[in-house]
Amino acid sequence: MRIVLATHNPHKVAEFQQIVASTRPDLEVVGYDGPEPVEDGVTFAENALIKARAAAKHTGLPALADDSGIRVDVLGGSPGVFSAYWAGQHKDAGANLELLLDQLRDVPDPHRTAQFHSTIALVTPDGHERVVEGIWPGRLAHAPAGEGGFGYDPIFIPDGQPAGFERTVGEYTPEEKQADSHRARAFAALVPLLAEL
Repeated sequence: MRIVLATHNPHKVAEFQQIVASTRPDLEVVGYDGPEPVEDGVTFAENALIKARAAAKHTGLPALADDSGIRVDVLGGSPGVFSAYWAGQHKDAGANLELLLDQLRDVPDPHRTAQFHSTIALVTPDGHERVVEGIWPGRLAHAPAGEGGFGYDPIFIPDGQPAGFERTVGEYTPEEKQADSHRARAFAALVPLLAEL
């Protein structure tokens, strides 16, 4: 069975393909090449549904859409749904990361807590809709580390690592990230719903 992932981001497509292959090898995740809808929702769930509805309508396939971002506690949950645009409408991941680090320059470690959030919407061409969420808690480093991942990965240190051996997600292997990421957690909640397709 084919299912379309409503994104033009090749990193997300590759990540989802690997996550899906490990749990539902019978599903083929394909990228979306249709028109990009205006994401004018104010929550991750609203934006995920906007994208999934557009992809399901355009392709006639069941559609998955992920809306995700980083929430920083000391910033009241920002950047949140504005994570991709934090430094402006040009979606410059490097500029977003630099701006966030600059805003947190004088914030000490105990107050640098943050979470990656992923909300996945599943929409079928006949109008059935389901939404699930995955949260990956951690804190933010003072400087980027690692060449892996994308977006805010090089400054996000997930909780649960041994003291003295903590790494950013940018230092994770793709397999390590896929095993525990916010998207993997959201997808785990989605797997039972995929059985309904």
